[in-house]
Amino acid sequence: MTAGMAPDDFDAFLAVLRDALQRGLPPGEVNWEAGEAAQSSLLPEPAAQPPERHDASRNPGSSLRLPRAFVDLLRMATLHDDARRFHPAHTLASAILQDRRAWLDTLRADRLQLERMAREVRREIHKMHAFVRFRPMADETGECLVAWFEPTHHIVRAAAPFFVDRFAGMRWAILTPRGSVRWDRRELRFGPAARRCNAPGPDEGEALWLAYYRSIFNPARANPAMMRREMPIRFWSNLPEAAQIPSLLREADARTLDMQAQVSPARERRVGAATRACGQAAARTLPPSDRLGLLARQAASCSECAFATDATQTVWGEGAADAALMLVGEQPGDQEDLAGRPFVGPAGQLLRRALAQLRWPGERLYFTNAVKHFKYEFRGKRRIHKTAAQREAQACAQWLEAEIATVRPQAIVALGRTALASLVGASLSIEAHAGQWIERPADGRPVFVMPHPAAVLRAGPAGLAQRETEWTALLAGAGAAWNLGAPSHK
Repeated sequence: MTAGMAPDDFDAFLAVLRDALQRGLPPGEVNWEAGEAAQSSLLPEPAAQPPERHDASRNPGSSLRLPRAFVDLLRMATLHDDARRFHPAHTLASAILQDRRAWLDTLRADRLQLERMAREVRREIHKMHAFVRFRPMADETGECLVAWFEPTHHIVRAAAPFFVDRFAGMRWAILTPRGSVRWDRRELRFGPAARRCNAPGPDEGEALWLAYYRSIFNPARANPAMMRREMPIRFWSNLPEAAQIPSLLREADARTLDMQAQVSPARERRVGAATRACGQAAARTLPPSDRLGLLARQAASCSECAFATDATQTVWGEGAADAALMLVGEQPGDQEDLAGRPFVGPAGQLLRRALAQLRWPGERLYFTNAVKHFKYEFRGKRRIHKTAAQREAQACAQWLEAEIATVRPQAIVALGRTALASLVGASLSIEAHAGQWIERPADGRPVFVMPHPAAVLRAGPAGLAQRETEWTALLAGAGAAWNLGAPSHK
């Protein structure tokens, strides 16, 4: 038996499936075929309506005895572009009719295949909602907004109601190689496929939009990997702003550092608060160790971040008050919170093993964190680390800046993204800058970029020794520059 239908006509598919199941046809004896619509011109006339047929999807349980959840799964999965998508649907439907418990087997290969297809279709619908860009075009009845989109799957019908809700008072059309749709303020009309040349080109207002896009682009929050995951490159050719993205990403780091060089009055107040807390004591030129002790006592009562009261205690820095190198982590962990000392948990132990292997003298090092309190959430009885938000790290910036001003290290090692952002005032990629030196805008001190040692542990036990060796070798670059266990090139 050969079954043919439009690629996005779910009602037709369900009617044919019902017929095949009622006739007892095995899945291997049905050849499913989904035809493509012919090409059309801009704003095509509505396609001829198919003959009326029984809509089994309205009451599938009465005729097919199929679970509603299964029918809903098919409604998405059969919009997939995979030509084999109908076969697992037929196979699973046959199995469910023979034994309803087949639907409860969530590890069946055909169910997993359909669920994967449905996820990909839903994601494609979401992308169509996000990345359609309308441009004005005049026709015989006035102005109409027209967009070109290139979906991977047969989603035009499924995605269209979103645009009706959002642009109900406008006339618009969306052209795709898999079908077209237009809205005349009264009803949706679907037509066959279109060509890219049928869609309008850039208009006069596009230059204004591009200038606005460049102005709102925040270089400090640029994350190319996340951007490409959420906005795949295959969509870029139809997005006017996409042509700007490569240059904006290339300029992001330099623009971020320029922005941070212009310190805001609010940040100046936060950074200066801890130094002013020393008051007259600092003016009387206390030794650095005493000044650090005074700062630690001041920080012990700090409650500027929302989670300070949940922590056991403030975890202050420790080490040489005149250290040549300051190592700044992200925030205390569970064991640091209980002990009141930095870098004593599993990640800290990895760091200290690396320092011992590199033979860095402890009397030339100072250890601290960008955030001084442990932020966590409970999972059962365990306290699990949560990354501090930007505003929370900024609340702790006064204490970190006071430590730097007191210790006056020659250089700083930033361990992790939170530490790097607190030190240079920019949210930069650790992966892109690992092993590199970045100059601090605030005082010109060099900052060496390193992944946090916890990142080595989070990858799991497999290959841990090799990852730890590679991380230690990367850290050696900071010591080589400042004569810690290696010849200096200064």
